[in-house]
Amino acid sequence: MTQVAAADRDFDSTKAWPQLLAKYRQPRPGRSILEIAVTTLPFAALWAITAVSVLNGNWWGLLLTIPAAGFLVRLFILQHDCGHGTLFAHRGLNDWLGRLIGIFTLTPYDYWRRTHAVHHASAGNLDRRGIGDVETLTVEEYRALSRWRKLRYRLYRNPLILFGLGPAWLFVCQYRLPIGLMRAGALPWVSTLATNLGIVVPIAVMIWLVGLSTFLIVQVPITLMAATIGVWLFYVQHQFEDTHWSGNGEWNFQHAALHGSSHYDLPRPLRWLTGNIGIHHVHHLAAKIPFYRLPEVLEDFPELKDVSRVTLLESLKCVKLVLWDESTMRLISFREERAAR
Repeated sequence: MTQVAAADRDFDSTKAWPQLLAKYRQPRPGRSILEIAVTTLPFAALWAITAVSVLNGNWWGLLLTIPAAGFLVRLFILQHDCGHGTLFAHRGLNDWLGRLIGIFTLTPYDYWRRTHAVHHASAGNLDRRGIGDVETLTVEEYRALSRWRKLRYRLYRNPLILFGLGPAWLFVCQYRLPIGLMRAGALPWVSTLATNLGIVVPIAVMIWLVGLSTFLIVQVPITLMAATIGVWLFYVQHQFEDTHWSGNGEWNFQHAALHGSSHYDLPRPLRWLTGNIGIHHVHHLAAKIPFYRLPEVLEDFPELKDVSRVTLLESLKCVKLVLWDESTMRLISFREERAAR
C-alpha cells in the first residue's frame, strides 16, 4: 500500500467538508487586486526585458522566458479563478477579467469555463468521461480495442505527445475552435471567435514594436513552456496511482474530490507560482474558495495535508500510469497490464 493509500485509509471522509469549508469562500478584493498586479507586472516586465535583450543581440536574455512562462501559468490560474467566480464577489467582474486574461493565455474564457464546469461535475466518474479531462481507459476497454486503436491510445499517452505536441495543439490550435462544444449553442463560438480577434491586437502591437522575428523568438518558447506546465499540472492533479474512479452508481462528489484529486505538494516557490492549484483536492471540494485562501484550509484542517498527497519527485512516476484497473482500483502502466494477462 502506498503512502497516499494509507493516508486515505486513516482519513475521515464522512465529514460534511463542503459545509465546513464554506467560510473560506469569501474573496478579499484588495488581495485579489494585489495578486493580479504581482502576476501581470512581472510577466510584462520579463517579456519586455527579453525582447530588448534579443534586439540588442544579448541572447542570454532568452533565459528569462523560463520565469515568464511561469508567470503566464499564474495568469492562467487567475483566469481559472475568474471562471469559478472567486476573485471578486461580482460575477460580471470575474467574467470580463477572465475574458481579458484569455487573450494572453490563448484560452477562450466562456468556452473553457463551460468545459471546466463539466470536469468539476464529473471528475472521477467512469460514465462521464470525455470533456475537460485526460482520456483514460480501463484495462478491459483497452483490451477490447483493435490493434490500430490500441496504437492510437498508446501514442496519445506517450509523454512526448501528451506533454510535448499535445499542449501546443491544445492552446495554439484546438482553442481556436470550440471543439467538443460545436453544437452547444452560440456562446462557445462567440467566446472562441472573440478571443481569436482579441489575440490579434496585442500580437500586432508587439510585432510593430519589436518586429516579427523577435516577437516569435520571445513568445513561442513562453507559450510552449507555459502550455506544457499547465497540462502537466492538470495531469498530476488526477492521474496518480491511488486516484479514484467509479461508475454512476457508486460515484460520490465528496469522495471523488478528496480521493480523485491530488494534493500536489510542491516546494513553496512553485506553490506560489502555480497559485496553490496543487491543493487540488480542496479545490474540488469547494471550488468557490479563492486560490490564495487554499493554504488557510490546510492550516486549519491539517488532516487534509496527507490525503492524496503527491510530492514533486513522486509525480514523475505518474507518467507511466495509463490504464484504470477496476480489479485493484488503481492506475497501472502498460507493462503491468501485460503482466496481468
